[in-house]
Amino acid sequence: MDTAEILKKVRQIEIKTGRLVSETFAGEYLSTFKGQGIEFSEVREYIPGDDVRAIDWNVTARTHIPYIKKYNEERELTLIIACDVSASQHFGSAERLKQQSAAELTALFALSALKNNDKVGLLLFSDKVELYVPPRKGRKHILRLIREVVAFEPQHTATDIGLGLETINKVIKRQGILLLISDFLAPTASFAKPLRLAAKKFDLIPIILQDKLERKFPSLAACVEIHDPETNQTDLISLSSGEVNDALQQFHREHDTRLRRLFSPYKLEPIVVDTAQNTADPVIAFFKQRAKKLRR
Repeated sequence: MDTAEILKKVRQIEIKTGRLVSETFAGEYLSTFKGQGIEFSEVREYIPGDDVRAIDWNVTARTHIPYIKKYNEERELTLIIACDVSASQHFGSAERLKQQSAAELTALFALSALKNNDKVGLLLFSDKVELYVPPRKGRKHILRLIREVVAFEPQHTATDIGLGLETINKVIKRQGILLLISDFLAPTASFAKPLRLAAKKFDLIPIILQDKLERKFPSLAACVEIHDPETNQTDLISLSSGEVNDALQQFHREHDTRLRRLFSPYKLEPIVVDTAQNTADPVIAFFKQRAKKLRR
């Protein structure tokens, strides 16, 4: 795309997702994240009716008078979007490429953060760190992030989710929200350890991009050439029998099970986004459900 096409695409995404943010998503974002962080302010004398769990026992022991800890709610959050830009993201058999879904997701979250005066940062990774934009505020900054995901041309093709997570763990010093956008087709063992560390430090939300053609080929009396853009390998396969689909479905069953086992100990609930569906629908459904849980 040339510059004019990029700006046009960014504007289209901004208008589309901006409407969703205003009408639907910003409220769910607010109810899910705001008020979850608190910072210590001061201690004051205990007043009957105060929550006894807030008593500062060290100060109480020194003064022989009960004191409680007082906290202020942290209103400002830091949102980090870590986005896979490896060659497999330029695949899509339906409405959009996985990369286009990633751009719409970035816009949806970044514009929600803008509306709530939160900082947003961006990490683009393949099997290398391609780009890191530190968290900032402001509409100009948000539009830059959307533009990067729309038009960025990575220098490498393979995927290293672990490296992306390790980088975020190092460069972001305080807690925040981490959105990890990828198709997650890499071996789970390759990113298990940095994911564990990230899950302890951040409110980590995996967003899994899927395309139906990756999970099931059409039944055709033909041979087709399959090219892997990450390894640059090409294979000729026959679609006339069900063997290819059987093997493909078996792979995905086993891989999905490994992902669930990886996420489960840290209570990570992934959002699955299909390229054939409206990008925002599973995200909105996820956050409505999450907000309900927090209100219980």
